[in-house]
Amino acid sequence: MIKHHPDDIMLGKFVEGDLPASIAAAVAVHVDMCPKCKAKCEALTEQQAERVFSSNGHVSITHSEECSQSHTSEHNAFETAEFCSSLSIEQMVSEITENDEIDLAVESREETISVQGTQYKLPRALTNLAMGKWTSIGNLARARLALDEEPIRASLLQIQPGGSVPEHTHKGFELTLLLEGHFKDDMGEYGPGDFIMLDGSKTHSPITDDGCLCYTVANDAQHFTQGLNKLLNPIGSLIY
Repeated sequence: MIKHHPDDIMLGKFVEGDLPASIAAAVAVHVDMCPKCKAKCEALTEQQAERVFSSNGHVSITHSEECSQSHTSEHNAFETAEFCSSLSIEQMVSEITENDEIDLAVESREETISVQGTQYKLPRALTNLAMGKWTSIGNLARARLALDEEPIRASLLQIQPGGSVPEHTHKGFELTLLLEGHFKDDMGEYGPGDFIMLDGSKTHSPITDDGCLCYTVANDAQHFTQGLNKLLNPIGSLIY
């Protein structure tokens, strides 16, 4: 059961297409996994379509030219409203990520990936994003997703069974969407579909018994708080 969700403000921005592609992709994956948030997005999409139609449907007409322009505006508004109301969640993220500034994979990629001997099926919203090489250290493995949104960086993160991320806080925000498996920290336990948004006020050390794959988005470095890992803090901006 999914316990952690995007808030209503973020869902609204997602529907309006007003989120960075990396965060929009996370919301799209969550919505595809969460019936509750999917229903909210469908309702918000209908509301947006009604607003577009309503705001363009009351145009004062004083001259014939303005009348013609008004007719065109109303026609365009009707088409926009129809488009918004019929748009599926999968189509929404496709519209968001179809941007010249976003580096997408040119060739079709398999939906299943192998990470350190474990097979994972990628959500549809992530399959068209160009992925970098996997790098690993200890029980952790990571691959960057090429979205070109500096300073925001998106990655896939695998933690092997029994592995953990050293205790840290965050200089900016950190979004973690759990795709497969489970992990826990001092704040709770998390499963597939959980959408966890943290900032510098939170300190945690995720640990997993069965292993997990996460989609992560951050806009600044982690700040390690214990032991030898603190030595990495001076170069944190290079490794987040």
